[in-house]
Amino acid sequence: MNHPLRWLGRPRVALAVLAVLVVVALVWSYSRHGAQAADTRAAPSAVPVDAAMVERRDVPGYLEGLGTVQAFYTVKVTARVDGQLDTVAFTEGETLKKGQLLAQIDPRPFKSALDQALAQRAKDEALVANAQRDMDRYLELAPQDLASKQTVDTQRSTLAQAQAQLKGDDATIENARTQLSYTTITAPINGRTGIRQVDPGNIVHATDTAGIVVMTQIQPISVMFTLPEDEVPKMTEALSRGTTTVVALARDDGTVLDSGTVALLDNQIDQTTGTIRAKATFPNLHQRLWPGEFVTARVLVNVHKQALTIPAAALQRGPDGMFAYVVQADSTVGVRPLKVTLLDENTVIVDSGLNAGERVVTTNVYRLEPGTTVRVNGAALARKPT
Repeated sequence: MNHPLRWLGRPRVALAVLAVLVVVALVWSYSRHGAQAADTRAAPSAVPVDAAMVERRDVPGYLEGLGTVQAFYTVKVTARVDGQLDTVAFTEGETLKKGQLLAQIDPRPFKSALDQALAQRAKDEALVANAQRDMDRYLELAPQDLASKQTVDTQRSTLAQAQAQLKGDDATIENARTQLSYTTITAPINGRTGIRQVDPGNIVHATDTAGIVVMTQIQPISVMFTLPEDEVPKMTEALSRGTTTVVALARDDGTVLDSGTVALLDNQIDQTTGTIRAKATFPNLHQRLWPGEFVTARVLVNVHKQALTIPAAALQRGPDGMFAYVVQADSTVGVRPLKVTLLDENTVIVDSGLNAGERVVTTNVYRLEPGTTVRVNGAALARKPT
């Protein structure tokens, strides 16, 4: 019968058994972790991406140019006669209708000049009447040789002079009336008044350069903008089709300020800048455009009917040209060479290389290569705004 303490006398055997157990444990652990690592290498994690659908739709084509807002009409209102400014009838910044009173110059000197011209005409009219009566008498006496031919001729000349003086009086009266009318200054256009340049009580002159006030018409209003000379054919073609629409955008955030139409394209290109000027008219009903303001003018020149489109973020540039990553049926990506028309910063028209309904990757493209497994985010198929 073996005693339990018999093994204590065999330390070498015990150590050997312990060593075997440790080796078995290490082999089992290595095999397990090695299998997990192999599984990990065999199935790498998918790259999360956003994707957009390749679709056909009508895409508007725009031209953009930097522009400056200008008043539709600008008038510096000045005095046309010399005199004391009695009244300023407008409030600075007030919107007036054409013909409304702006200012009144002292009319009394001009009223006196008109009265003098009227009195002179009345005097000369009496002279004409008297000369006509004398002429009639001489003509009655001439057949009886009671008035010489010289007398008749002299009287005929006197009558003609008196009649000519009467016509001169009429011209003087008309001029006096005109000068008197200039003392009442009215709004020459429908527009808004600016800062008053002279106060009541001052003497104004027709030669004053500052004027009384500047009026601007801002409804409608104009925008002068420039386009590259290469865009002239597109612009002329658009204008030949009829009314060409344009929107004015704020320079800071691109907010649409107003919509209008292109009025004209200038008749020559500026050779120093290689640009051409164009003019657009806006109704400006909400007065969001103001003279002197800088804006961006966006002109609609054409519409690409049912064009094949992708977001600009999906377009990649490589050594062999343009391409896009396409999400394939097995959730891997493939590289698709493209021929495109670059429309704007948001939308690209695809001429060849894609089909409607396919999906193209728009984010995380730097982590992709052909065959990479991807996971398309849930909101990725939403079409990006243009």
